[in-house]
Amino acid sequence: MPSNKSVSDAPIFQFTNCRILRNHELQREDLWVREGKILNPEKLFFDEKGSADIQLDCKDSIIAPGFIDVQINGGFGVDFSLATDDFKSGIDLVSQKILSHGVTSFCPTLVTSPPSVYHQILPQISVRNGGAHGAGVLGVHLEGPFISKEKKGAHPERCLRTFEAGAFQDLLATYGSLDCVRIVTLAPEMQRSSEVIRELTRRGIRVSLGHSVANLSQAEEAVQQGATFITHLFNAMLPVSGRGPLPSACAAFGAFSLTPHGTNPAALRIAHRAHPKGLVLVTDAIAGMGLAPGRHTLGQQVVEIDGLNTYIAGTKTLSGSVATMDTCVRHFLEATGCSVETALEAASLHPAQLLGIEHEKGTLNYDSDADFLMLSDSLYVQATYIAGERVWRRDASGM
Repeated sequence: MPSNKSVSDAPIFQFTNCRILRNHELQREDLWVREGKILNPEKLFFDEKGSADIQLDCKDSIIAPGFIDVQINGGFGVDFSLATDDFKSGIDLVSQKILSHGVTSFCPTLVTSPPSVYHQILPQISVRNGGAHGAGVLGVHLEGPFISKEKKGAHPERCLRTFEAGAFQDLLATYGSLDCVRIVTLAPEMQRSSEVIRELTRRGIRVSLGHSVANLSQAEEAVQQGATFITHLFNAMLPVSGRGPLPSACAAFGAFSLTPHGTNPAALRIAHRAHPKGLVLVTDAIAGMGLAPGRHTLGQQVVEIDGLNTYIAGTKTLSGSVATMDTCVRHFLEATGCSVETALEAASLHPAQLLGIEHEKGTLNYDSDADFLMLSDSLYVQATYIAGERVWRRDASGM
């Protein structure tokens, strides 16, 4: 059947011999792509009387949506919380390198820093689509400085801030601009936090609770004002034990993030069973990701690598990780015994839902962006595609 180009002159790609993650199941069917979007083959056949221009044999690979990392502090020697005059080149490097990890979109994350750092860095970050140059930038995740001293974790205490009489104006003065900000993590027990959460939510910015000693009533108030997320559950977080059941606490927020490396496997299983549809995998990766063990920075702190975890130098205070997103997915699958579909959606659909972009990314539904991965049965990334274009492929040596 000849192709019908009455609708578009763009070539139609048909990916065959594959298992597609769609509607929460791996389904043996072909994937159709045109102009960077997932195509409905029935409309192609019956409305356009068209067919594929190019067929690609996937050799029985799994095809899944591209991974979305909403908490990544840097990698490959680049620290997103370190102000430099050439900051954009660092973003470019990380966005290109994480294609091999299956990440097609991400939120560069800044940890607690002085106002001068935010004022210098944030204007240099812009939302952009992904492509051969690298993964797309969805906006910035600001983790701190409006967090609890008691649960500061790796965040420098001297840089922590509270909301004064100005509340939201205090936040604006600290950050300088919210133009590219997508997520703000804060502690809800702080005075005047409710009005800040309400205003951030009104501006379309997702509010996440973390590094907090809030009780459940304070957390519930934050939810009522618009908070929808918990940053790295079990790590420097509000203590739900003894204050209410974990499933209801997690479900109240809709979603929560976990870094599989650095989280006890039993805790991973508990979190998965408590609220599997709201679990978002994040790398929480620092500048040392992709580099040899040694000392690196995380904003104002010096950190050391120990395996896939990192600690503030000379302490046992966790400070992110050097795990890649594909490693996180495989570890989560092994630790929880969940299905392959569940593990993949925790790194794709769930972060997309958190950001409210699930109609564009995080799925292989018709008309969504053609950001997807080819994976082996053991979930190693074989190839990465953004907008239907192959942007990375594992070579014959496995590299």
